[in-house]
Amino acid sequence: MNEVSNPRLKSILESLLFVSNKPLVAEELAPIIKAAPEMVSHALEELMVEYEGRGVQIAKIAGGWQMITRVENAEYVEELLSSPIVTTLSPQALETLAITSYKQPVTKLDIENIRGVDSDGVIKTLLEKRMIKELGRSDAVGRPILYGTTVEFLRHFGLKDIADLPKLPEGAVDQSDVFKDGALLPPEVPVAGPLMQEVPEGPGAMLKEGV
Repeated sequence: MNEVSNPRLKSILESLLFVSNKPLVAEELAPIIKAAPEMVSHALEELMVEYEGRGVQIAKIAGGWQMITRVENAEYVEELLSSPIVTTLSPQALETLAITSYKQPVTKLDIENIRGVDSDGVIKTLLEKRMIKELGRSDAVGRPILYGTTVEFLRHFGLKDIADLPKLPEGAVDQSDVFKDGALLPPEVPVAGPLMQEVPEGPGAMLKEGV
């Protein structure tokens, strides 16, 4: 086994600890780094000392090693994590998100009937960004999936609850303007008018869009 230099070994360990979401033991790290377990343990001990006094630390947890934030900084970390998420949403995603938030639980067909375009791609994007989630299945023919918004959606738009969404004008059928450029318009801002396309008629009329 080729011996890894101590500085290089500690550099590799830092990277592995940084990306891991669980404690790592020397025995599982050793074959990855191709170093003896005792060398790994020794390097981890040195790293733990070197990280003393920093904002993150290397600690022994559940028989392994993990990189964690310092306890005394917990309130600031919590403040950041509870802040609205910064993420980029396309106009198509915002439109679909608006429909979902106001009409949930809603199926893909419901969304497409309002938007007039195929929405496979944009729904996949919103699922990946954890803005929407599957709520179950409808009792309709084919048992289509029902979608609704998530906690991440509430955090992104700074809402305490879905009930905090701006109220739509009476009789309004369009909610897409409530969301603009990734921001939630305040309740006093009226919906400016339909952005949704009318559903085209005739075979093959459902359009395909990019996300």
